[in-house]
Parts: sequence; C-alpha cells; structure tokens
Amino acid sequence: MRQFSLIRNACVIVLIYRLVSLTWTKERENLMATVKNLLKTKGNDVWTVPYTATVKETLKILAEKNIGAVLVLEGEKIVGIFYERDYARFAAQNESLLLDEPVSNLMTRAVYYVSPQQTVDECMALMTSKHIRHLPVLEDEKKLVGLISIGDVVRQLLEEKETTIQGLENYILGREYSG
Repeated sequence: MRQFSLIRNACVIVLIYRLVSLTWTKERENLMATVKNLLKTKGNDVWTVPYTATVKETLKILAEKNIGAVLVLEGEKIVGIFYERDYARFAAQNESLLLDEPVSNLMTRAVYYVSPQQTVDECMALMTSKHIRHLPVLEDEKKLVGLISIGDVVRQLLEEKETTIQGLENYILGREYSG
C-alpha cells in the first residue's frame, strides 16, 4: 500500500511539474524582455563622434558624459566604436600619446548591432560570444535608436529572473501567481 502511495505521489508531482513547465514556458515567452522594452526604461541617448574627431575630443566626451564608449559615424553610417580600452591599448603600445590622432585610427571597426525586436537573452548571447560590451540598436538595419551595454542587459536579466522566482514561489505556496 505504501509503495502505491509513493508511486501515485510521484505521478502527481510529475504531472504538476509538466503543467507548471508548460504554463511557465508560454508565459515566459510572452514576458521576455525585448531591446525595445529595455530602451523604454533606459532611454535612447546615444553619444557619437564624427570619423574625423580627435582622440582628445573623444576622450573629453567620454569623461563629461561618464561613459565608456561612443559610436564613430561617417555621416549617418556607423563605422566603428571607440572604447576607453582602445586608447589604453594604444597608449601601452606607443611611446607618445598623440591626442591629436584621429579617433578612426584607434576605434574598433567590427560593430555588431541588434534590432529593437530582439530579446535581451539574444543580446547577452551575442555579447558573450563576441566579447563585446556595447550594442547599437538599429531599426530596419539603418536608423540608430539606442545603445545598450552589458550592464543594461545584466540588470534586465536579473530583474526577469527575480520575477520568475517570485512567480514560482507564489505558485508553490498557493498564493496568487503573477508569473
């Protein structure tokens, strides 16, 4: 009799787990944060410099705005991204620190971008695989609408995880499930 009870309880647990998993997966898909949602919270401020800007001008913007990177534009087109570390690497390799050097000589030329419709999870995967800290957000692969950082992505993912944990705790404890 005891063995039957254990088997029945195990079956009930498996059934509940499957139901919760299906419900949670569908709700999670609906709740997954997109870049568009992240930008609504963060804002759309993007700092840029022209291709012809000097290192000194660019470093001044980084310092004034307390940011770690700026996009480098030639007209409306993104041609690179300049990070504080680009200058640090340049300074470490050269005896003279030419502040009048064009930023285009030091910038990172490979720029990956995302669209507002992409999920924050996709951004994290891209940032991790490419070892980058910033992603420009382009609408229709043309119009610059924002710039997100690894910090923005991590904050959003932590918030999502906390919401999920709260929802599961509420479900398990029989309280109102907020998902």
